[in-house]
Amino acid sequence: MDELGFLSAFVVGLLGGVHCVGMCGGIVGALSFAAPGESRNKWPLMMGYNAGRMASYALAGAIAGGLGLFFSGLLPVQQAQNILLGFAAVFMMLLGLYLAGWSALLLKIERSGGILWKHIEPFGRRFLPARTAAQAMALGVLWGWLPCGLVYSVLVWAISAGGILEGALLMLAFALGTLPNLLLMGVAASQLQRFVQRTWVRQLAGSLIFIYGVLLMLRSL
Repeated sequence: MDELGFLSAFVVGLLGGVHCVGMCGGIVGALSFAAPGESRNKWPLMMGYNAGRMASYALAGAIAGGLGLFFSGLLPVQQAQNILLGFAAVFMMLLGLYLAGWSALLLKIERSGGILWKHIEPFGRRFLPARTAAQAMALGVLWGWLPCGLVYSVLVWAISAGGILEGALLMLAFALGTLPNLLLMGVAASQLQRFVQRTWVRQLAGSLIFIYGVLLMLRSL
């Protein structure tokens, strides 16, 4: 995985923010309301939550990268990399169609994560309302495993990253891309939600990610 790959993961996270606002908007809003008074009181909670969320993403990326490394050993290296990259390209194209509202196939895959989430979600309730940065970070660690088609698509990509460290760094780059939207959500929730709910915004973001998926597929071929 080269620098361009990490930059691409960051951009996918940035464009996928139209989905993050819907998926994580509720919890981010709850953190904002949990911090009374001046707006600066929200930032320790927001940063704590996002630090925990990004840590979970990086861990999941490391696991995915490790799995990819294992399966790569079963085939010639170049052939294995091309197969894994093609698989990631398919998920990236599905993600683009999903974000644009043109296909709900990825939603069905997203729902499969509910099996694990139903066991994790009750622990998250213990940290609501979060009053300290430590509580918000613990909440973020747990919320990082929320079923999400966007995250799953990049995780599949992390399988082809080349190793444990590369998978973790790819997911971290992606997580950093999602950060601006979620931080904005904490201070301008209603305005941001109205903006990302516009059809052209979602279709533009989805189209760009779909095109990137096509480029990944061509690269794998």
